[in-house]
Amino acid sequence: MTAPARIEPSAALPAADESGLAAPPEEPPAAPRRTAPGRWRRLQRTAADGVFALLLLALVLTAGWLAARHDRTFDWSASARNSLTPASIALLERLPDADTAPLRITVFAPREHRVGRAVEQLLSRYRRHRPDLDIHWVDPQAAPERAREADVRLLGQVVIEHQGRRETLEVLSEGTLSSAIARLTLARAPWVAVLEGHGERALGGGAGPDIGRFAQLLRQRGFRLRPLDLASAPRVPDNTDLLVVTAPAIALFPGEADALVDYLAAGGNLLWLLDPGADGGDLRGLEPLAAYLGIRPLPGLVVDARAAEHGFETPTFTVVDDWPAHALGRDLSRHAVLPGSLALEAGPAPGWRLATRLTSGEQSWNETGPIRGEVTRNPDLGEVSGPLALALALSRPRPGADAATADAADANADADADERAITAKPPDEQRVIVVGDGDFASNAHLGTGENRELALRMVRWLTGLEDLIAPPPGPDDRDNFVLSAPRTWLIAVGGVFALPLLLAGLGLWITWRRSSA
Repeated sequence: MTAPARIEPSAALPAADESGLAAPPEEPPAAPRRTAPGRWRRLQRTAADGVFALLLLALVLTAGWLAARHDRTFDWSASARNSLTPASIALLERLPDADTAPLRITVFAPREHRVGRAVEQLLSRYRRHRPDLDIHWVDPQAAPERAREADVRLLGQVVIEHQGRRETLEVLSEGTLSSAIARLTLARAPWVAVLEGHGERALGGGAGPDIGRFAQLLRQRGFRLRPLDLASAPRVPDNTDLLVVTAPAIALFPGEADALVDYLAAGGNLLWLLDPGADGGDLRGLEPLAAYLGIRPLPGLVVDARAAEHGFETPTFTVVDDWPAHALGRDLSRHAVLPGSLALEAGPAPGWRLATRLTSGEQSWNETGPIRGEVTRNPDLGEVSGPLALALALSRPRPGADAATADAADANADADADERAITAKPPDEQRVIVVGDGDFASNAHLGTGENRELALRMVRWLTGLEDLIAPPPGPDDRDNFVLSAPRTWLIAVGGVFALPLLLAGLGLWITWRRSSA
């Protein structure tokens, strides 16, 4: 028989009150009301971010205001690449006040252009020492008339003017800018006499063979030019700093060549521009001058097989691009062209020494036969293979100077760049340049390659204005190192793949943590 089910009293059932009725269940106590913590934290974060942004903006504005009012520059590079050399600083300290003799610098480039910014970076070094520099910016496209007046051909050219004299710089660096300023601030402008009266290249002529453009460049750079006719003046004036002689069309009159030799014997400087002419190397009365210098032209005309590589149709265009480590060729990057040149040979001459020479290439020779069709070198006719001397630069102690002064001049020429004096060359050194072709400086060919710069450098070297400020050495404060192949691959793979993947994974992990919090 099954036992009857027994019901245990449950604790969940409500207890009965005195009336026997069940009492209603008691309600749990109400929880205290609280503000959501996430909302408060977001409010705090927004306020903190706003205060931080305001403080950062105030810091930036304050720093900009202080930088505008107090210009301070610190050069921490090992080679002082952002500072001027002591020679340039000394030059700026010697400049007269801007009120009496202002130095005006005009930059033909927009200031916001990348070329203008590079020029501004260099000029800022000069402004630190001379805030009164008069610097102007001209956009050549917006002001084409001013650009033509200043003979501007390249964006970024700089024109420097001082006391009515002017220099134009196409390649700008501390060396070129400081040298130009030093030349313009010389106390006396050099006198250049140009021989005429025998059918030479005209000093003021505008025809292709004339040298009118070259004369204009010299005048713009402060040189004072004057024609010299030995038929009316029996001797070269004593105050002549440089005599320029171009190839005459007719022979000199008796006694004129002797006057030129007397000028050299007295210590004068000479630029002699020869020409082959229709009858070979006939010097037309200038033979005594060649004998005094020990110069002998080789027969024929120099031909260069590389002329076609540079776009010239005739091989008589001789290319010069092997520049010597000398003031005539230092830092030149392009080639110069001599359209038709004699080859020169330097013989013994009392007291003269060869300072440097400009030569043709190895694929050149002095062709003595007619130049038409295919030409080849014939050694039996005295045709010598290159390199051949196209220009010879000679120097010697000036007659009358003692040996001690000459040694001091040589020591000054070889001095260190930072210790070189900011003056012209020693007055006790005499200099001569003989060029086998005067066409390179003519109106027709002055703008070809480096012809213009080469002609100017010849005149500067002859008058002693080539190294008023020595160009500073290039900055070299970065050590070179070579990575091995495994390290190179490690850096490449790590930078291209590993590091981006690591940053992306870190960002995803931070996002997941914030979303799950």
